[in-house]
Amino acid sequence: MEGGAGRTKTVCVTGAGGFVASWLVKLLLSRGSYAVRGTVRDPGDAKNAHLTALDGAAERLRLFKADLLDYGSMAAAIAGCDDVFHVACPVLVYAPNPEVDILAPAVTGTMNVLKACSEAKVGRVVLVSSVSAVMVNPNWPEGKAMDEDCWSDFECCRNTGDWYSLAKTMAELEAFDYAKRTGLYLVTVCPSLVIGPLLQTTVNASSSVIVSCLKGDREVKSKLRNFVDVRDVADALLLVYETRGVSGRYICNSHARKVSQIVDLLKSWYPGYKFTDKFVEVSDEPSFNSRKLEMLGWRIKPLEETLRDSVESYRAAGVLD
Repeated sequence: MEGGAGRTKTVCVTGAGGFVASWLVKLLLSRGSYAVRGTVRDPGDAKNAHLTALDGAAERLRLFKADLLDYGSMAAAIAGCDDVFHVACPVLVYAPNPEVDILAPAVTGTMNVLKACSEAKVGRVVLVSSVSAVMVNPNWPEGKAMDEDCWSDFECCRNTGDWYSLAKTMAELEAFDYAKRTGLYLVTVCPSLVIGPLLQTTVNASSSVIVSCLKGDREVKSKLRNFVDVRDVADALLLVYETRGVSGRYICNSHARKVSQIVDLLKSWYPGYKFTDKFVEVSDEPSFNSRKLEMLGWRIKPLEETLRDSVESYRAAGVLD
């Protein structure tokens, strides 16, 4: 489903200023055959300057002021689009009233986007979920890599206070239910912990895992973690969008490493940083199977390349000073 064939496709990217979405916007603009509408909270905010500075942005990027919880603003941004990438997520990790502050916005925000897509009669929607919607499942066979058939268990998430995983799971399930009822073409991508170089000037939550290792200013959970390069996630999103015959979910995971191994590797490259020595041993993450995505031709970068590019971008942004 190439964007070419003589016509520029207009696609919307929600939360365009975010970590993953910024790289997706960059990738779409680089193709030359996409006009991009990006939703942001404030188009005039300096923190969105990295978007307007992208190659092709002057000609083919338009930023819309929108909020996921404001249906009218989302509908205005999506109206007239061929297709939509729903990347934005209003989920907080902690809130005093998680039912109201975390779960409701996650589901409402997603449903607002999907309803706007139905109203605009878009061709397809690619939604960014998370392996958090996969991994909290005590009934999954021990030792078997988790795949797209695995869903996080609601009660287990509630009992452990894992509101983020619950919110992502509920939002993704509600999205598929809505798509089934309305005939909307929906595909979801579930990345693991996304790291890689920053395009924006602020450090996002997932990148802070690596930044914390380098700065040594807080305790770090020394567990086996799953990582994926932000550029590989952008590639995956465009791949499932442009490939005919795709359906359902796609787990997007590249590398599993102990955090202590990551620290040792970074120390060998950048001995001048303080580095954390405050490790807290916690349970390892499960393993994931990304074969479904790989069968479409998805390729991944070596973890070493991702880590080097990450640190160099942190240095350039001054976040390690």
